[in-house]
Amino acid sequence: METVMTRDLYTNGGYLEKNPRWHTDESPWKARYVLQLLARNAINPRTVCDVGCGAGEVLRQVHDGLGRASSCVGYDISPQALALCQKLSRADVTFKLGDIREETDAHFDLILLMDVFEHLENYFTFLREIRTKAEYKVIHIPLDISVRTVLWGRLSRFRAAYGHLHYFTKDVALEMLREVGYEVIDYVYTWQQNSLQYVWMENRRNPPKLLRQLAGFALRTMKALPSLALFAIDEDLAARIMGHWRLLVLAR
Repeated sequence: METVMTRDLYTNGGYLEKNPRWHTDESPWKARYVLQLLARNAINPRTVCDVGCGAGEVLRQVHDGLGRASSCVGYDISPQALALCQKLSRADVTFKLGDIREETDAHFDLILLMDVFEHLENYFTFLREIRTKAEYKVIHIPLDISVRTVLWGRLSRFRAAYGHLHYFTKDVALEMLREVGYEVIDYVYTWQQNSLQYVWMENRRNPPKLLRQLAGFALRTMKALPSLALFAIDEDLAARIMGHWRLLVLAR
């Protein structure tokens, strides 16, 4: 279990203050990658649990994208996150305030861990304790370590803004999962893909903000071009040098 100080960031409102949208803007592309990874491995879960579900939007979109009757439940230790989830709650998508490890009889076809264990002090123990809670796990891991982030001194920003306590490369992340007893079945790099449609929908009633967001979107797109170009040539090299990339892993 994490120390009181570490958990306080997520229970006392500190994380919500730093991240007022709780990353809901990232939910569409994250859910899309999850559904694609499941489809290409012919995995059709009927019960899904999102551990550290945050605002709940990834779980909702994964549920809707499965296209069949499925039962989904999200867990989070943050009361603020649970309050954000409640508007998404319905008969087949529910949310609980608590730690999945304390649910002794809980078992699911699939567990989602979307950008979670880099926040935990003892993530080795956490991963071992939840391994038996589901047959399959889909794990999203930020690859914070790259030549760019190290040279520009960006790692401390990940800690200050997002509470990241641990930093990974692809090779380190995959080896760590194997060390704690997971069988890695498949993985894919992911890239944040906020669309112009999302920018428009979020800001259309506020023209000055919309213009600022559009300018920011254009600037981010231009900055991303070198990394995307290198990725087309060598995926691993792009992730190691340029950063920005994350890893989505299917494990058992």
